[in-house]
Amino acid sequence: MPASRLTVVVTRRLPEVVETRLKELFDVELRDPDQPMTREELAAAMRRADVLVPTITDTIDAGLLAQAGEKLKLIANYGAGFDHIDVATARQRGILVSNTPGVSTEDTADMVMALMLAVVRHIPEGLHLIKSGGWTGWSPMANLGGRLGGRRLGILGMGRIGQAVARRARAFGLQVHYHNRKRLRPEIEAEHEATWWESLDQMLARVDIVSVNCPHTPSTFHLLNARRLKLMKPSAVVVNTSRGEVIDQNALTRALRAGELAGAGLDVYEHGTDINPRLVDLPNVVLLPHMGSATLEGRIEMGEKVIINIKTFADGHRPPDQVVPGMY
Repeated sequence: MPASRLTVVVTRRLPEVVETRLKELFDVELRDPDQPMTREELAAAMRRADVLVPTITDTIDAGLLAQAGEKLKLIANYGAGFDHIDVATARQRGILVSNTPGVSTEDTADMVMALMLAVVRHIPEGLHLIKSGGWTGWSPMANLGGRLGGRRLGILGMGRIGQAVARRARAFGLQVHYHNRKRLRPEIEAEHEATWWESLDQMLARVDIVSVNCPHTPSTFHLLNARRLKLMKPSAVVVNTSRGEVIDQNALTRALRAGELAGAGLDVYEHGTDINPRLVDLPNVVLLPHMGSATLEGRIEMGEKVIINIKTFADGHRPPDQVVPGMY
């Protein structure tokens, strides 16, 4: 199948340099304006495309895949996460799925540290004081936050991003602890000076900050539930830049409102943009609109990976970032 004849449908606007390269290589349909496709639009796109390039805003389930045309042979996801795609059903229908792993590792790890600092040092409160005109001058006891150095950080999920967080955490003087499905090799543990906890419950009871860096799978859904949140210190902070479903959002809101946790920094939410209003109103939380991977450099690299996956497929080979059902 010649690459020039591939019909590629892109569901959202991408950086101009990526769109230009796609147009050079394929018969591409770009999205304008930049709005998520409706389910009906997605179904229509899947009927006319050889390759669909969706994002996390596109839920591609078994029902939608059943409406796909015979042409569709590759879903080249723009992003590392793929829990919005029914990969097993796609495979059964002869449709390959690829993603863009590793691209957002450093950017997301940067955001983890930004959220830690923002929550522990009360940066939003300080910003609000300035913008509201409420700052009347320096005082020894005003705007007191805490020091990161010396605190225990518990990393939930020690994959690429978790390890990138660990590297940064050591530079800030944090003690690194982690819980993972499998213990890391001794040399990697030594590199990060990281302590492994086989029991998540025991780790949560002992750390000062928890960073969620694991994927959303059936086994990680509500991994931080009401019971586990109660195990944490009242002075502890929770940071999540991974997937919102890993934390029971309502249980977290109750814990924060009751003073059972000191604060939270969240970039992802259990129900997408539908955030509990009681959580939004809390002064001890920092909430961001899924910005963890939002750098221009990262977005361009993601696009380059998508193009490589499509081009490799068009040349008759397996995409280098093909997703296999059950790989996580």
